[in-house]
Amino acid sequence: MDFNPCMKHQLVRKTVREFAENEIRPWVSELDRESRFPQEIVEKMKPLNYFGLQAPREFGGAGLDTISYAIAVEEISRVSAAIGLCITVHNSVGIYPILRFGTREQKKKFIPDMAAGDSIGAFCLTEANAGSDAGGVETSARKEKDGYVINGTKIFVTNGGVCGTVLVFAVIQGAKNPANVFIVEKERTGFSVGETEDLCGMRANPVSSLFFEDCRVPESNLLGKPGQGLKIGLTALDTGRIGVAAQALGIAQAAFEASISYAKERQQFNRPISRFQTIQNYLAEMATEIDASRLILYRAAAVKDSGKPFSAEASMAKLHCSATARRVTDLAVQIHGGYGYSKEYDVERYFRDAKVTQIYEGTSEIQKLVIARHLLTQPS
Repeated sequence: MDFNPCMKHQLVRKTVREFAENEIRPWVSELDRESRFPQEIVEKMKPLNYFGLQAPREFGGAGLDTISYAIAVEEISRVSAAIGLCITVHNSVGIYPILRFGTREQKKKFIPDMAAGDSIGAFCLTEANAGSDAGGVETSARKEKDGYVINGTKIFVTNGGVCGTVLVFAVIQGAKNPANVFIVEKERTGFSVGETEDLCGMRANPVSSLFFEDCRVPESNLLGKPGQGLKIGLTALDTGRIGVAAQALGIAQAAFEASISYAKERQQFNRPISRFQTIQNYLAEMATEIDASRLILYRAAAVKDSGKPFSAEASMAKLHCSATARRVTDLAVQIHGGYGYSKEYDVERYFRDAKVTQIYEGTSEIQKLVIARHLLTQPS
């Protein structure tokens, strides 16, 4: 096994890091403070294929492998986790399910605009009574002669405020296998967007509720075969978990780098705090956890690219990387002391952003269930 990144992956990291530092970092604090989605940055990202990282070139995408994708999300999230969230959700649970389960016609119709960033994707599963319990979805789809009529409310939809193409998990009334996923365009009558949520972290991403009131879609907008909804949803979440793991890793890396810099500069008792053993222990713990997270993430990405089932590996990566982000950002605040609790320092934002990586795309508790079920179904 080769642990050295190939030239392609090194180039991806260098290119994305330069863009993030030059085009995103100057605006990050302002975007977080104002809870504002950076459309001006999005326009700069469009021609660089950030919205089509793994989409095939024939549909206008970059056609990258999953490790390259993870590196790109990691580097964007290292500077702005909120923008990294937009990119990973759009690519993983927006575009990927259409590529994986869509017809040729659906791919030709939806993917080019999505890969170009002209139509931002979102995945609508969570409801007031359904989140971890995907089987509890109450949004309904009524079959009619010319298509379906969707009714229901989805909450906490990432990219909800700026979405153009959404995948909606709904149950078809009276069907033998009722769970299905529908592709719904924003301009459909009966589709409306709620107010942006005022969240603790990821404040530059417009998370909102989406409402479907007698929203009519043609039969051609049904994704996959009838009754495949649960399979599509779980496959999308497996892919999304790799992206969230990369996002969490980026947050942890940023907090670690800030802590190294601060520890070298901050003076106490006439010497830099980096010379105190407690601080050195913290930094050693942070570096080790980040390195382990990066390896487990890239392994999950490699398994996905091999064409093998990767559900357990994706859950392990998401579980480990999100825990690392939470632990590392907590230590970063501790190293910064009182300054770490001030919005004048980036570690305060990293600390807020990290927590939700343990919640969305399946909570840490759900990841443990996925992993355990995989272990218990393997031949002894």
